[in-house]
Amino acid sequence: MTMHMKKQIEKLKQKLLALSSQVEQQLWLAVKSIKDRDAEMARRVIDHDFEIDKDEVDVEEECLKILALYQPVAIDLRFIITALKINNDLERIGDLSVNIAERSEFLVRHEPVDEPFDFNLMAEKAQVMLRDGIAALVHLDCALAHHVCRSDDEVDALNKDMYDMVKQGILARPEQIESLIHLLSVSRHLERIADHATNIAEDVIYMVEGRIIRHKAEEYE
Repeated sequence: MTMHMKKQIEKLKQKLLALSSQVEQQLWLAVKSIKDRDAEMARRVIDHDFEIDKDEVDVEEECLKILALYQPVAIDLRFIITALKINNDLERIGDLSVNIAERSEFLVRHEPVDEPFDFNLMAEKAQVMLRDGIAALVHLDCALAHHVCRSDDEVDALNKDMYDMVKQGILARPEQIESLIHLLSVSRHLERIADHATNIAEDVIYMVEGRIIRHKAEEYE
């Protein structure tokens, strides 16, 4: 690796870290806005999305510049490919956080449901998966990436529990069906965020080991 390309790749890593930090903050605020019934906080998440989109384009342009100028090979090439894919996953997580914030805006305008739904555990697990996926990329840590992949089952189980709770809530309180459906949508968005974090971890494993493990759950062991 030439010194110039090494500097560019390090710069790219820092841009990805900055983007992931913004996305993680968006997710945290979106979920908190539901818990606190804070429409202003939800609106901040929605309004900040253009910054996520702008930074996603910036990272993509950085990747393309490195490909054009240095024609990387082997693990350096795999890193650039991985960065492009992770960049897209981060942007999608930002979009899903906006979706959660939009559900929050609706919920704030309506009476709270009789039975509280706590999304904190799902959100915390999704955030940890995202943070660990990026850490695995920075440190080339396949063991941590595998741990992220295995964690996805826990979020899936929580999403299923939430579905059952909402179904029971609709049967017991049909007058609150709209709010309950919005709560179910929040759960689904969190589950999708965990899926994107899993994608990031799978891409890290590809980058380091050159193995594609998508669709192969046994590879997570």
